[in-house]
Amino acid sequence: SAPMAYAPFDLTGKVALVTGGNGGIGLGMAEALAQAGAAVEIWGTNPDKNARALEKLQAHGGQASARIVDVSAEENIVAGMAATLEAHGRLDACFANAGVSNRWRSFLEIGGEDYRRVMAINLDGMLYTMPEACRHMKARAEAGDPGGSVVAVASMGALFGAARNQDYTATKAAIVSVVNGVAVEFARYGVRATAILPGWIGTEMTQAAQANDKFTEQVIARVPQRRWGRADEFGGIAVYLASDASSFHSADA
Repeated sequence: SAPMAYAPFDLTGKVALVTGGNGGIGLGMAEALAQAGAAVEIWGTNPDKNARALEKLQAHGGQASARIVDVSAEENIVAGMAATLEAHGRLDACFANAGVSNRWRSFLEIGGEDYRRVMAINLDGMLYTMPEACRHMKARAEAGDPGGSVVAVASMGALFGAARNQDYTATKAAIVSVVNGVAVEFARYGVRATAILPGWIGTEMTQAAQANDKFTEQVIARVPQRRWGRADEFGGIAVYLASDASSFHSADA
């Protein structure tokens, strides 16, 4: 007889939210979550990208929805989370993935509106999304249904120096710190908090670097696999973190 799939990876009945889920790593995670049986909602700010991503998710069957939410403002997140919960009835896994980066010529130039935008989306957005998810999961636990997973997408740049990217890496280092604190505070409600730290992934965000032969030669050559990562390669970690298989995995960035 055919081998059985590992039961804890079956996400049937679970609801997952992925911010910035209409492209890049976010969509890679959302597609895998949908394939594993979860009802998936993605948030994004581009209606066309949302629609294209939703088509992909619906091709896997199951429930999928897309919402326009700009995570740079707290009130948008509060309203978005209320709408998500109304639409799906619950939330089991929240992936705070939305992020942008700048292309500075030097650390000496960092500042102004572009700096504020990176902080608002990457840092504020994460710091407002996660407590809204935790608020729901805590209430659910108090009503006798504990459990839940909150995940934030950081970057290897949180750990290593990245020239001309100090604003971006500041937000990503913050994610590691915040997640560890959430893990400690919400474990009593059965909630896990985890950070994912991607390396060099071939997405829209890294298009300029992908087209740069010198970058490929000097940087990608140092990646163990000697190539760019793919967004779909984040599917496994997303399914694992949303699943009961990761019930004891928390605060490990």
